[in-house]
Amino acid sequence: MRTILRSAAFGAMLAGLLAPAVGIAQSLDTPVGLWKSIDDETKKPKALIRIVEQGGQLVGRIEKILTDKPDALCEACTDERKGKPVQGMTILTGLKKDGEEWTGGEILDPNNGKVYKAKAKLADGGRKLDLRGFIGIALVGRTQTWLREQ
Repeated sequence: MRTILRSAAFGAMLAGLLAPAVGIAQSLDTPVGLWKSIDDETKKPKALIRIVEQGGQLVGRIEKILTDKPDALCEACTDERKGKPVQGMTILTGLKKDGEEWTGGEILDPNNGKVYKAKAKLADGGRKLDLRGFIGIALVGRTQTWLREQ
């Protein structure tokens, strides 16, 4: 009886140790999670963006601004986000799984207020997210690489 109890306890302990590793492996298959954006010019961390799945689509919200302007407002925005705090703002919407990519979305650049079409693809085993914003066709645009925080 003691052997059975020890085996059960060991099994429970092993499952507890392995569960986080399995969870990490699964999360690297999707952009869902917390990402750090890097400023294109200064190469310094710019913001933390939380991507969640809602109704089969990815949505990204700025969770924290990492620059010296955490209280920045989106003065250049031309929609309902005009004059609203950038921190807490939804900037990424509508991305849907399409093979190895997520396509069909839109991304807002709070610096200039412009909304671009967007697509994304995981890189480096899911530790990076290549996010492309473009007007018209994807060939004419800019790719930014975000780094996974969790």
